[in-house]
Amino acid sequence: MRLRTVLLLFIAVGLAGGTAMLARAWLAAQRAAEIAEAAPLALPTPAKSVLVARADVRRGQILKPEDMMWQVWPEGGIDKSYVVLGTRTPESFAGWVARNPVAAGEPVTESKIISPANRGFLAAVLRPGMRAISVPVTLTSGISGFIFPGDQVDLLITYQVPAQNTAGSTGGYEHKAAETVLHDVRVIAIDQRLESKAGEAVVAHTATMEVTPKQSEIIALAGEIGKLSLSLRSLVPAVGDTTGSRDPNAGPEATTVADSSDGTPGPTFTLDSEISPLLPKSLHGNDNSDGGTITILRGGGKGADSIASPAAPRGS
Repeated sequence: MRLRTVLLLFIAVGLAGGTAMLARAWLAAQRAAEIAEAAPLALPTPAKSVLVARADVRRGQILKPEDMMWQVWPEGGIDKSYVVLGTRTPESFAGWVARNPVAAGEPVTESKIISPANRGFLAAVLRPGMRAISVPVTLTSGISGFIFPGDQVDLLITYQVPAQNTAGSTGGYEHKAAETVLHDVRVIAIDQRLESKAGEAVVAHTATMEVTPKQSEIIALAGEIGKLSLSLRSLVPAVGDTTGSRDPNAGPEATTVADSSDGTPGPTFTLDSEISPLLPKSLHGNDNSDGGTITILRGGGKGADSIASPAAPRGS
């Protein structure tokens, strides 16, 4: 009887011990689960992004912030020359110029672009075969400081036209005329600044333009003839406008002065007599009502007929 009691006692103690161990293990597992739920989630390491060209960038193109964008890049393929997100911003490269072409999606590096503060910057802005020439501007001729590098302009000249009488000699009233001598010229600098800040207008004293060698001769001579003014062109040409603004990053084009053989516009002008009817009419303008006369004498002067001569060609 005692042996049975002792055996049952051992069995009871063993069951109690096993239950206690199971309970302890279950409580430990529950506590570990609660701690794991309370702990913050480990965020994955963010991928690095590098600055790339949004579209193809041509050599000599003046960069704008919208020309660049951030793109996720494999960390193992990031070169030390790449611009990584957090080190620079696209705005910090505004006004820089591409010294070498950059393809769309290609990383932008300082070996492919040049800062306005570096030597040789202006030469990098110029496209092959083009020249840089500066013209003086004022508050009015420079459109109150609202012409910026990268804009496309027309170049106008105002001057006096000596009057000619019917005998061909000069004298009398000197007409004033305004003429557009160059179309669609790219401005590359205002004063000594080759970049502009957003929302800032600069009243400049000079404007530097990119032109062909022939156009540079025309501008140099036009500055000696009369007063130069700039006319800002719209980014979107009017319907049917053959002088509409071209791609500012396209290659050089032929001079647009008095060249109609290839479809480019010739010079246009306006005389002061077209503005006010009180001023004398010019024999060389379209506003000459009589167009000049030719007198034909017959038979020793016994009869004379006066006929209207053909109108002089515009710009003669």
